[in-house]
Amino acid sequence: MKKHFITNLALLIFLNLLIKPFWFFGIEVGVQNRVGEEIYGFYFSLFSFAFVLNILLDVGINIYNNRAIARDHTLLKENLAAIIPLKFALSMVYAGAVLVSGKILGYSSEQFSMLWILVLNQFLSSFILYFRSNISGLQYFRTDSLLSVMDRSLMILFTGLLLWGNVTREPFRIEWFVYAQTASYTLTLIAAASIVRYRSGSFMQKCNFSASMKILRLSYPFALLILLMALFNRVDSVMLERLLENGREQAGIYAQSFRIFEAATQFSFLFAMLLLPMFSRMIRLKQDINVLVRIALPLLLTAGLSGAISCNYYKREIIDLLYDSHASYSSGIFGLLMIGFLFVSTTYLYGTLLTANNNLRQLNIAAAATVLINVTLNLILIPRNHAQGAAIASLVSQGFFAFTQWLLAIRLIKISWNADIMVRLLGFLGFNLVTGYLTVLIPGWIPGFLLLLGSCSVSAIILGLIRLSEFMALLKE
Repeated sequence: MKKHFITNLALLIFLNLLIKPFWFFGIEVGVQNRVGEEIYGFYFSLFSFAFVLNILLDVGINIYNNRAIARDHTLLKENLAAIIPLKFALSMVYAGAVLVSGKILGYSSEQFSMLWILVLNQFLSSFILYFRSNISGLQYFRTDSLLSVMDRSLMILFTGLLLWGNVTREPFRIEWFVYAQTASYTLTLIAAASIVRYRSGSFMQKCNFSASMKILRLSYPFALLILLMALFNRVDSVMLERLLENGREQAGIYAQSFRIFEAATQFSFLFAMLLLPMFSRMIRLKQDINVLVRIALPLLLTAGLSGAISCNYYKREIIDLLYDSHASYSSGIFGLLMIGFLFVSTTYLYGTLLTANNNLRQLNIAAAATVLINVTLNLILIPRNHAQGAAIASLVSQGFFAFTQWLLAIRLIKISWNADIMVRLLGFLGFNLVTGYLTVLIPGWIPGFLLLLGSCSVSAIILGLIRLSEFMALLKE
């Protein structure tokens, strides 16, 4: 299991490090710098709105299906016949909910024009994730890894040509960015669907509506969890745009820091993609899951602490390097969000474990409490502190949710506290906080930043949080 986890994780991280940093820091930053904070904030708030309601396209089906296929591969054909027609029906529900909610929020015709394309993109993305849930559930992790970067690779190609390829004489428009996403999702969906069809033999199974309703009943707890998590992760930009007179600009400023935070959390998300089917299968076979927890825990929390420490010591310099305006204000937001990266890393481990163990009722209660905390803090802090208030609300919410899941995993699944790992992580934190303070004294921020990252890597190896001997043994095998 160690070899299976680490080798597939290495491939997944390699492919994503190859593609996604350029997407986040090349394409998305390039688009925002080209169109400006207000226009990008207009897009970003609408994207977040469409993303929050996206759960109506999924209702927890992807997580349920991934967990079910991982436990029993023979369910593939049966689930395809039940889920595909169900997802088409849910797309109508999603479109209707977007229309009604947009009207309630008072969106203009200009906003709806872009929103409908974003709705189409969410539909395409939802089907890609569904087909990928089958592929990873079948334990074809390498194929899933390639699909995980295919859409972003195509977006880089299409958007890069529009930004820098001199293929048009008109100034770059934010709509082109959205259309490039549509084309990329469409091609990726065709590829993912073709692979699943090859593995299943055919999509042309008789629709099974009774099975569809059964899956809907079984998956709704997953849907509720995803909806609640989407709310406290994405509602901040929507509230910024709606609550403030200069809401579009504030949402754009918030997006500057949120983009880097989201890029960092992709590292943790990759772990969760591998851990969910692995945890599910190990629990069914009654294997010792703490073996896998002890591999993932130090890697995830070392990454979370490294990101939080390094990005807070050099927050102004990083924002100033990437963006053309608002660096002083945006850097404070960035520092707060990157502390939250540590909590998100914790969530992707213990939340995934609780999901695999079917402790969804407890997870949903914790997530509902987190939404209440997040929305309340946003209503209080956004009018006073604008985008920085949203960042504070996000940090408090992420911290509460992560700590609650850690306690639930220990109490419900009876996993070890792994106190030895926690002690080493505290030593790692103390050492690199001191190192970071010393590196800022070095002339020029880039040498200091690289030295701090090097210190995090070396200290993690010395403290046994990253075990090079295990990696070398796997490479020899």
